[in-house]
Amino acid sequence: MTAVSSDPIDVLRSRTSEKWAEHHSDVLPMFVAEMDYPLAEPIRRALHAAVDRGDAGYVASANPLPDAFRGYTRRRWHWDLSSATLLTTADVSMGIVEILRRVTMPGSPVVITPPVYPPFFDLLAEAGASVAAVPLRDAGDGLRLDFAALESAFAAGARAFLLCNPHNPLGSPHSRNELERVADLAASYGVTVISDEIHAPLTQPDATFTPYLSVSASARASGFAVHSASKAWNIAGLKCAIMVAEGEGPVKVLDRMPFEVAWRTGQFGMLASVAAYTDGQEWLDGVLEAIARNLDLLDRLLREHLPEVTWRRPDASYLAWLDFRGRGWGSDPAERILREAKVALSPGPGFGEPGAGFARMNIACSPELLEQAIRRIASIPPGASAAEPGARTGPGELPAPTT
Repeated sequence: MTAVSSDPIDVLRSRTSEKWAEHHSDVLPMFVAEMDYPLAEPIRRALHAAVDRGDAGYVASANPLPDAFRGYTRRRWHWDLSSATLLTTADVSMGIVEILRRVTMPGSPVVITPPVYPPFFDLLAEAGASVAAVPLRDAGDGLRLDFAALESAFAAGARAFLLCNPHNPLGSPHSRNELERVADLAASYGVTVISDEIHAPLTQPDATFTPYLSVSASARASGFAVHSASKAWNIAGLKCAIMVAEGEGPVKVLDRMPFEVAWRTGQFGMLASVAAYTDGQEWLDGVLEAIARNLDLLDRLLREHLPEVTWRRPDASYLAWLDFRGRGWGSDPAERILREAKVALSPGPGFGEPGAGFARMNIACSPELLEQAIRRIASIPPGASAAEPGARTGPGELPAPTT
């Protein structure tokens, strides 16, 4: 498989999306989950054709995306959704919020498992729920779900569990056994599980992604999954996601959604997603090869230039969760790295308390940019910063939002 190459730096600098527009031009952006690769050709063709025919209106209630997604899940994960209900909306976050509003009461505790995707905290607030944080536990071979703590949270009244599968920022898909245990516990306590599976297509060929709803009747009876082509095919700005339900109760929830929930789906997002799921796998395989090579490179660069920084190679993303505690840079190393090295990473504390001392790095870029970023970071001396506490940073040097 031929790896996909990054766009040239002058093309990247001309982009107006968040990754390349948020910071001053002297900053290397390695934070937000956007990739530096050219748009997949099938998606490019689909969008150009839509522009040529002026097809920029509202998304139709009957559109080809559900069938395209069913075909993809069958081919890729042997997941048969022929009898499932699929409902589109603008993005995964919106899907999560709309489901939570219908399966929880105001103030209901909802479990999340930090360190976890920072917007999860805000999505619970938007849905009117409260956060029940159940941190992942160190199992010796990486961070894993803490089932004893999950059961305690369910027994204490949590009404829903917002599962991240594959887990962001770790890039680790949960195993079938783990997902079966989640489903059994949820069934025992009447808990709804919403599985955010946006990173699933980014699973490396030597790893396994298991869809939550595929593991058991218990999972299907009270669970939902939310998917999107946005991360894997780099089309987040086109606004399209898919909510999936198979059990009788969850299907009723989707059937009763207001019409506006589906109507918010972006027309271009729908068209691009159909192209991605139908004809985009060859491009994605090239992206996965490029990511694998950059993960190899990152491992070598860290060992050579930042041996105190530890990490575990992700199986399902282009995001590296880096432990900077050995450098002595405090709870938010990304702040110092941005100020002194002009490299923008995602601040670890935003992922919850277990993120203190960590930062997330986006490595979906050229090998040259990755090497430059690591060399810049390595130029910062270990230990406390010489900068005065509270000192103002220069233009473009404020930590960026994390998505």
